[in-house]
Amino acid sequence: MEHQFPIFAKHNGSNPILAALSRLPIERSCAHSAILYVLLLFESSALAQSAPVSPDHPWHGVGEQRIEAEGEDFRESSFSTDPAKSYSLAELIDLAETHNPETHFAWERARAQAAALGVARSELFPTLATTALSQTSRQETYLGARFYRQTFQDFQAALDLNYTVFDFGARTGRIDAAKAEVLAANFEFNDTHRRLIYQVEQAYYQLLDASGQEGAARASLSNAQSVQHSAEERLNNGLATLPDVLEARSATAQAEYELQAVLGAEEIAQGNLSTVLGTSPTAMIHVETLKDLLTPDSIGDSVDLAINRAFAQRPDLMQLVAEIRSSNARVKEARAAYYPSLSVNVNPVAQSVYGLQQTLSWGNTADLTGELSLNLNWTVFDGGARKSNVMQAEANVRAAEARANAARDEIANQVWAAYSNLNTAFRQRQAATTLLEAASKSYDSALESYNYGLRNLLDVTAAQRALAQARATDVHARTQVLTALANMAFRTGDSIQPAATRP
Repeated sequence: MEHQFPIFAKHNGSNPILAALSRLPIERSCAHSAILYVLLLFESSALAQSAPVSPDHPWHGVGEQRIEAEGEDFRESSFSTDPAKSYSLAELIDLAETHNPETHFAWERARAQAAALGVARSELFPTLATTALSQTSRQETYLGARFYRQTFQDFQAALDLNYTVFDFGARTGRIDAAKAEVLAANFEFNDTHRRLIYQVEQAYYQLLDASGQEGAARASLSNAQSVQHSAEERLNNGLATLPDVLEARSATAQAEYELQAVLGAEEIAQGNLSTVLGTSPTAMIHVETLKDLLTPDSIGDSVDLAINRAFAQRPDLMQLVAEIRSSNARVKEARAAYYPSLSVNVNPVAQSVYGLQQTLSWGNTADLTGELSLNLNWTVFDGGARKSNVMQAEANVRAAEARANAARDEIANQVWAAYSNLNTAFRQRQAATTLLEAASKSYDSALESYNYGLRNLLDVTAAQRALAQARATDVHARTQVLTALANMAFRTGDSIQPAATRP
């Protein structure tokens, strides 16, 4: 009597080996179960490493689940902020520089490049290696008319010393190139801080603008509600018409709609700031209000001074200059290949050998052996490889110089644009202040005249909308000045300078 294994029934149509094994007698089930287990493991492993079966469906497999699990373990916990504290811009920048992963990435890059410099400098020193060997051998040696068994035991302790005496500047070129690359990595690290500070400032002023717009929207809603209340009172007293009340209610609904849009923008700005700081977008961060910040009215230095300061401070430009230095060092290294190199090798060996031959006693010998060699290497002909290497290195120098010159032109244009935008923001700030004063007076006058029956409701609602727009413009103009100042500091590199040297 034969028994079937139901657990393998689902494989009968897809795997003939499993289908055949599923019909074997029960008394051999243990051995065959082990075979099936191995086959299933092999099959699952092969499927996990295979490509998707078709292009019309997403791929999901064991490998995906493992990567997802590793991704869950890799996530770092976000730092917590104090919900009862109002953070200043300087405090937010400190948090971002501490917790944002971009600064850690640039820092580790700089540390790795410093380690590469250590590797290059190590070529100035000799290398010393030691080896200890022990070997036992047995053989049959034929002497005369018979074989004799011989046993040998060998102990060795060896030192190997290699030192390059001179190479006409090849090592020096590599070291100089590594030094320049360390400087470039450090400037890249500084530029990461410069860009991160600017991102924090942008997110911070975006949140300030959204908060100010919320205050302006609430004030506009209050004005619209006041107009609606006046229209309803006049309707009750027979001094207004129903269309006037409906118009006032429409203006109130429009103000409520605009308030909700501003609240949504404020939530997005809050998430942007949290993300730049390196924490969860859901973290609630309270900042200072716009009215607590001092907004300057003008900039002190000229655009020429700002451009010259950018040339001296911008870390991205300094990084390109360091790359020019590295390229020049590579030229020195390439030219050294035309000349010979001399190296010395010392290899002392302490050896102790024991020997045993059949019918004889143990023998032993010990001695200090080794060798001393001088190696002079000079490539006489290489088919133009050295010449091509020098040409390539010199071309890289010229390319790096051209790239730096292009960067200087771009930086000058960026500073000029930032300077112009800042002056424009100052003028718009003055115009927005005048506009807000005029719109406030116009609204007050229109509402008072309407209450006395001298103006119609359309004039009042028009004045109310103009006042709401003037409030929003005034808030935007104030934050625009601060944003333009941050952009100016970003373009000139002032944002990463010490406070004592910062203009």
